Amino acid sequence: MTYPRAFNHIGLSVPDVDAAFKWYTDVLGLYPIMEPTEIARDDSAIGIMCDDVFGESWSKFKICHLATADRIGIELFEFPDNQTPENNLEYKKTGIFHFCITDPDVEGLAEKIVATGGKQRMPVRSYYPGEKPYRMVYCEDPWGNIIEIYSHSYELTYSAGAYQD
Repeated sequence: MTYPRAFNHIGLSVPDVDAAFKWYTDVLGLYPIMEPTEIARDDSAIGIMCDDVFGESWSKFKICHLATADRIGIELFEFPDNQTPENNLEYKKTGIFHFCITDPDVEGLAEKIVATGGKQRMPVRSYYPGEKPYRMVYCEDPWGNIIEIYSHSYELTYSAGAYQD
């Protein structure tokens, strides 16, 4: 039987996990679960799991764990020799290109993101101008990870046919 599953977490790569941990807690208000910790290759359970995921060429990385108000996890990883892509919005490539946060003050959060080193990629837009207060905007954290902000929940925004005229 197929049924909807709960979203658990997403992992993001950043060049400075300590700075990102502070930014994600201070700016996005995420709840800290585990502060930045270094993981080194060894025979522990986590070391073996990392061998499975990264292959045997990895040596160490830093990681921390955060959570949203609705208990969705965000893992931040700092790998040695982290590389920032030239184009951080390669939407034509397969893979995750953004994640979304819900905040009724879309404009205020976008301003806070910009004031703390991030970017606002577009003006705040309305899905139903003059009808419903559903708004959204795309931003970036200071390391180029794309963050979309919705004023309302995903279900409310799309259940009314956001793309229909």
